[in-house]
Amino acid sequence: MSYTFGRADVAYLRSDDGAAALVAAQELPLTNASLLRDIETARAKFGEHAAAVVETARLRRRAAAKLADGERWLLTDDALQQATPTAVAQRRAGRLSGRRVHDVTCSVGAELAALVRECPVVLGSDLDAVRLAMAAHNVPGAGLARADALAPCTRGTVVIADPARRADGSRTHDPAKLQPPLPDLMDAYRDRDLVVKCAPGLDFDRLDWAGEIEVVSLDGAVREACLWSSGLAGDGVRRRATVLESSGSAIELTDAEPDDLPERAPGEWIVNPDGAIVRAGLVRHYAARHGLWQLDPRIAYLTGDEVPPGARGFRVISQMKFAEKAIRAELTRLDCGPLEILARGVDIDPDRLRAKLKQRGSTPRALVITRIGRDATVFVCEAAPGRAHR
Repeated sequence: MSYTFGRADVAYLRSDDGAAALVAAQELPLTNASLLRDIETARAKFGEHAAAVVETARLRRRAAAKLADGERWLLTDDALQQATPTAVAQRRAGRLSGRRVHDVTCSVGAELAALVRECPVVLGSDLDAVRLAMAAHNVPGAGLARADALAPCTRGTVVIADPARRADGSRTHDPAKLQPPLPDLMDAYRDRDLVVKCAPGLDFDRLDWAGEIEVVSLDGAVREACLWSSGLAGDGVRRRATVLESSGSAIELTDAEPDDLPERAPGEWIVNPDGAIVRAGLVRHYAARHGLWQLDPRIAYLTGDEVPPGARGFRVISQMKFAEKAIRAELTRLDCGPLEILARGVDIDPDRLRAKLKQRGSTPRALVITRIGRDATVFVCEAAPGRAHR
């Protein structure tokens, strides 16, 4: 169970003594196995502040992979879990460059840190006094106030909100169960430019949103959906996919692009689009941009004679109807060892199937299993480099 910080903890951690304690705490192992021993060591050195120091040191180690300069931040466990990765926040801040912005659920300041680099006026507010005190440490360039997100307290600003995604102790995809509820946010800022960060699994069918819905991935993992009100949306854009890499590369795709595709037999390659493209409903648009086509109009796998830059493609060796005996024989013929299995449109558990196939060869291979028409079809492929998007 994570430590619950108080304002006195934050005051200590921001002091010279607290800063020195945090530097000393980084010398501790801080693993799950060593934690009890580390806390006892910390108590001997830092007294009543030991728990806050140890928790902050552990959170900073986790934050380093998500937040720029995360090793100097003050955080809570919940705030870190929901914090926007710096690469994603910077991309959003770029779209708002030059605007006056108010983050009405600023928490510990992950969005604010990106916004202060792009925007002339950046304000943050939150109901949680502890997180506001942490944000003051993390982002000294932002103006901060304690305020309810549903009670507008600025004028002429773009409003950013990141509602909490847990209800009754579990993650929710119901817009009305977010905190604050998404319909209430929309009502409170109906005549304002509004940006709302949401979980990518949010049920948009329950949402009457007139602007743009952007789905964002980072390093192959879908991170969020972002709602942009009509005044901030791209011209004629209702859906956008943004594919980011930590290296700095970025790909954007919108539904304003064409989506006409040919109907052809499978090509040399099977292409598995990034999850942001799939969740944004832009598979056909992506295919049209790169001269690909669909294996089946209902399935997100694409095919073609080349693999688009940055995409993950599987070169087809053979194609067959789904039958375990035939698959096993083909994999044995190909000296299959490590086996990646991707499946869409079929009721197949890749892990169970991999165990049943029992391949003992030395050559990595891949199976792409999907439905074409009424038939479950298997493509035996060369193993593809990079991450698996399942």
